[in-house]
Amino acid sequence: MNGGQRILRCMRTPHWLLIAFASWSIPAHGADKLRVSSFSTILTEIATEVGGERVEVTAHVKPGVDPHEFEPKPSDLKVVENSQLILLSAKHMEGYIGKLREATGGKATLLEVGNTLPSLKAAGGHDHDDHEKSKGKHDHGEEDPHWWHSVTNVQKATRIVRDALIKLSSGDKAVFTQNAAKYSSRLDALQKWVRGKVAELPRDQRRLVTSHDAFQYFARENGFTIYAIEGVSSADQPSSKKVSEIIQTIKAQKVKAIFPESIENPKVIQEITRETGTKVGPALHADGLSEGEASTFEGMYKHNVTSIVDALK
Repeated sequence: MNGGQRILRCMRTPHWLLIAFASWSIPAHGADKLRVSSFSTILTEIATEVGGERVEVTAHVKPGVDPHEFEPKPSDLKVVENSQLILLSAKHMEGYIGKLREATGGKATLLEVGNTLPSLKAAGGHDHDDHEKSKGKHDHGEEDPHWWHSVTNVQKATRIVRDALIKLSSGDKAVFTQNAAKYSSRLDALQKWVRGKVAELPRDQRRLVTSHDAFQYFARENGFTIYAIEGVSSADQPSSKKVSEIIQTIKAQKVKAIFPESIENPKVIQEITRETGTKVGPALHADGLSEGEASTFEGMYKHNVTSIVDALK
């Protein structure tokens, strides 16, 4: 067929048929992605892994940012206004949920993931200074909101996010299900590694002294006892009485190391080490993902476990 014949044939093709050909070339799911706003670095990773190319995830809380102190800016609320799914760590972690509800106008799904998971209480007895009590910011009571320090909880959260995405886009069920299964398989491998690493440490040495009370879920899953210097929020400051109690505990239990965190004021840690002679272990990532090796959940968790086990052996 010469060039003139091809042009003539195209001219004879009905207009409606050309439109049909064009529409058949568009992917079945179309170009629109689910718009997800995440206020947890852990949930940002989960939503990205499970949603894949079918979601657009905005991470409002960035790696390395203290979620206890985070407050959404007007620019965050503008994004939330157009989101279809809002992911929250919850268990009273976010004190601004009312602002998010107002921004969505009731049009988006607010998923408080942590509230669907079993809760653990903090160690208790956090005798904070009256000045700190008066602030009243992010008052968690005695509930530990740091549920992601249990690999099992992260696996459950993966299924929860998967189901929420499927509910919003049922046509993508197969994609979300497959992606969630792949991510869960990686978590299974991580759990196996953790059990092997923790087994290097005798049970009578599994005593964990940390800056703030953020590792109850880790302790339950891996057989540790927690002695926290501060409360469940990194904003909490211990009283002199609390510091004295921790010093006595470290001496009595012959704890080999205490662990600061990646976001904190180290003055209290320094005071305790002077009094006890206990060494300071590597900084732990308590409040979510950070940068470098801790930029993924697997990397963050392996860093924490390796730091704890190697310092206490």
